[in-house]
Amino acid sequence: MPYHEPMPDRAERRQRIAFFGGSFDPPHLGHIGIARAAQTALDLDTVLFAPVGIQPLKPHGSTASYEDRVAMTELAIKGVPEFAICLVDAPNQNGVPNYTIDTLLRLRKQFPSAALFTLMGADSLLNLPHWHRGADVPFLAPLIVASRPGEHLADLATIWPAGLSIHEDTKAAQGVAEGSLRTFTLRNAAGASTEFYLLPGIEIEISATEVRQQVSAALDRLCAGHELLPDAVCHYIAAHGLYR
Repeated sequence: MPYHEPMPDRAERRQRIAFFGGSFDPPHLGHIGIARAAQTALDLDTVLFAPVGIQPLKPHGSTASYEDRVAMTELAIKGVPEFAICLVDAPNQNGVPNYTIDTLLRLRKQFPSAALFTLMGADSLLNLPHWHRGADVPFLAPLIVASRPGEHLADLATIWPAGLSIHEDTKAAQGVAEGSLRTFTLRNAAGASTEFYLLPGIEIEISATEVRQQVSAALDRLCAGHELLPDAVCHYIAAHGLYR
């Protein structure tokens, strides 16, 4: 096992908060698994689940309303003290999309002394070059990325917005066991650097699209055994007639 310096006592260090944005349409066990893995690996105090109002890269919008997605997310994370709902990405009154760069700037003002991170899946990372000011996002809040089965991040050097480069400490990498947290350094053209964290091999192959399709087909079968959704979310979907 690689050596890691012990973390300072929580009372002595800065609060560590991860922003976890997304449609959560609906929130499923894959979201919960990613958040748990990140919280454990990076000793996070809080993971903020933030349903997005309008996703810029999803022009047709979400299937469920923002209010329903917030309610389902609250149910999905209920009882986990390290998880919290966050409304920082609520719909803008002027109807413009929610951009992550703006959300992170607001969170920086809200938590000025905290160590802030951005948690996302590999699918979001692969879209980063298409984000509004995508090259600036990692420098506001270092990225924690969880890969999923079938997603290939082996060639990390080629997936970044223009001007960014990535480097891994070769000595540290030699001691990292497969499936462990890997730490890289991102640099931009101005010479600034930030850390990038990769959580490989998160074996939870669930997509929100798949969940919505199965809900539409047979809600009772979907909820049986709790294989895709938290029980409370299943009951909410059924009670409100969502995804029919």
